[in-house]
Amino acid sequence: MTRKTASSPTVTITVACIATVMLMLDISVINTALSAIAHGLKTGLGGLQWVIDAYTLPLAATVLSAGAIADRFGRRRLFLVGLSVFTVASATCGTAGSIGALIASRAVQGLGAAVLFATALALIAQVSPRPEQRAKALAAFGASIGAAFAIGPFIGGSLTQALGWRAIFLINVPIGIAALLITARRVGEGRDPHARRVDWPGQATLIGGLFLLTLALLRGNASGWGSPGIVTALAGAVLLLGAFIAIERRSRAPMLPLSLFRERRFTGAQVVVFGISSSFFAMFIYSTLYLQGVLGLSPIQTGLVYLPGTMLMFAVSGLTAQFASRISPAKLVVGGLALVAMGMLSMLVTTTSSSWTALLPGVLICCLGTGIFNPAASAIALDALPIHQSGLAAGANDTFRQAGIVIGIAVLGTLVPTGAALGRNPVAYVAGFHHALIAAILITAVSATAAAALLLPAWVGRVQAQATN
Repeated sequence: MTRKTASSPTVTITVACIATVMLMLDISVINTALSAIAHGLKTGLGGLQWVIDAYTLPLAATVLSAGAIADRFGRRRLFLVGLSVFTVASATCGTAGSIGALIASRAVQGLGAAVLFATALALIAQVSPRPEQRAKALAAFGASIGAAFAIGPFIGGSLTQALGWRAIFLINVPIGIAALLITARRVGEGRDPHARRVDWPGQATLIGGLFLLTLALLRGNASGWGSPGIVTALAGAVLLLGAFIAIERRSRAPMLPLSLFRERRFTGAQVVVFGISSSFFAMFIYSTLYLQGVLGLSPIQTGLVYLPGTMLMFAVSGLTAQFASRISPAKLVVGGLALVAMGMLSMLVTTTSSSWTALLPGVLICCLGTGIFNPAASAIALDALPIHQSGLAAGANDTFRQAGIVIGIAVLGTLVPTGAALGRNPVAYVAGFHHALIAAILITAVSATAAAALLLPAWVGRVQAQATN
């Protein structure tokens, strides 16, 4: 039984949505500011890749443990900690004097984001115990995430062009302070006296393994794939990720119970979100550098290129959520992935002399597919496990989604010449961009095939069982 103090449900839900909008914006606004960051801090493609991965890596690796810690020590208390860390890290990002300082601050910001994401849903759940209350609260939460992603590139471009790239981080500071004050005064505490233990060995090996894998993939081209440093990093990644699997198999309280992967729907849910994140979402950094470094678009122009697609994604996601009960989520996921693959295929027409309109059809098709995909994938993830494990289901799904972005950026980046980015060699960059697109298309196609194999039979079997009962 969960204990909690009195609080205002409306205020709690609002604060949770505000905090989530902040952390989602920090995923999407960064793309349109990439060239400005590179110019301001005198860095290249490798530094820009780490600016994104330094944020998403700790978010992916620690969100499950953050939820367990919040259940044990207090969700409001951890939410305040997450807000404080995120706000302070945003300030240090905005004042960073070197690319190393920015990457370090982004990593701390990612830790705060993991705590915020894990506790925001828990706070919403504790103030909306009835199904109809929770449905409305989760609808507002989902709409906040969708809106943040939809307008993020435009906001990032506008702030960067008007005030400089530092503004995309500094704008979080007053919002974070206001959210802290409201949370301290109006949000009640809640904890679970029977909360699961924190899996510290599993947590340590997962962070270490993902970090070494990302490091090796991002540095492989520059250092040489056979160099001692890269070979050591890859070997360490294999060792630590293998240790993570061994620990999870033997632990009495694993952060990610491996037995869950025997359920086809659970496995399918993780495969598809990892697939779309490591392909389409990971390609955003490289398409943005194409628009800015090859075609010479400004940050706000780049944001405007993405705006029709992201707004389409937001609108389609809302429609898909309304009609999902009439169509199998498994079919929606497969169809959405197929559209994403088609959209990226159409981007292969881009050249060094193209107009920005050459990229627009592909962006629109990809965003249409993603708008169909996202609500259906979330429904499959939550439906894969019993309702009392919904927190674990959501946390695992976000872990695979964020890990897909981290690994996707690193893997696709091996196909893009590091020295060709940022306008240094447009011909070589476009060739590498096309190679990365082809790889992303293949990843999406494999994910769609896996979804069809794992999810369609499971869904048909469930419908037949319900009809029999």
